[in-house]
Amino acid sequence: MWQGMDRQGVSGPGIGGANRDLRDEIREYWSDRAATFDQDPGHKISQGAERRAWAALFQRHLGPADGRRLLDLASGTGEISLLGHDLGFSVTGLDWSEPMLQKARDKAAAAGADVTFLQADAERTLEPDASYDAITARHLVWTLVDPSAAFSEWYRILKPGGVALLVDGDFVNRSAVHAMLARMLGLAQRGAGHGHDAERHGAILSRVHFRQGARAEEVAALLDQAGFVDVRIDRALGRVHLAQRRTLGWRKSLLRLNEHRYAISARKKA
Repeated sequence: MWQGMDRQGVSGPGIGGANRDLRDEIREYWSDRAATFDQDPGHKISQGAERRAWAALFQRHLGPADGRRLLDLASGTGEISLLGHDLGFSVTGLDWSEPMLQKARDKAAAAGADVTFLQADAERTLEPDASYDAITARHLVWTLVDPSAAFSEWYRILKPGGVALLVDGDFVNRSAVHAMLARMLGLAQRGAGHGHDAERHGAILSRVHFRQGARAEEVAALLDQAGFVDVRIDRALGRVHLAQRRTLGWRKSLLRLNEHRYAISARKKA
């Protein structure tokens, strides 16, 4: 989910009408998508192989849960929050959209999962200093309006030695191999907002920081500037992508294997 503030000529919250307008657009866009969000391939985590693949990725970067506190940023309908809960974390999910949060709360109740969900801006969480052992964010970074401010905020709320795990990608630029495969497979190259008011999606995307695409190296550099250490780029997401074949279909799965997708883990100094 998009979270954040307008960077167009302003340097802080609450300054200027453009800031307010973009924040309203962001919240309303994702609120309107909440009802059908899980129906889009790649959002809902299927039971079985895909869930095991995501669990392995989390365990590889976050280590044993042991009841540690996990904050799931832009938690959406709660898929990652529930996964963290099942792994043994004490989970708080945070999202800007109330309809998304309601879907997540309903899921947690149905699963009997004790997960707390809060409505807040991921770039300004209002959470206390050093209050979480781990932070996760899936498909949030590429939509941040001010990633430098967001990463500094996440550093602030992590405990010393805490870890942030960001799973994301460049969903704007496509490689030559990806373009060739798309042509061969008869699949048009479509942006993330296709089929969901693409014009509205594009208008918002044009104002966020990574409007030219969120490359792993740039994200890692910004994490380093925010004070994080042990910044590690992990491109070994093939197990997750292969497990998604059932919902994506083999053509889209093949394309996904050739996209610039990654996980980045970073640690707060102990």
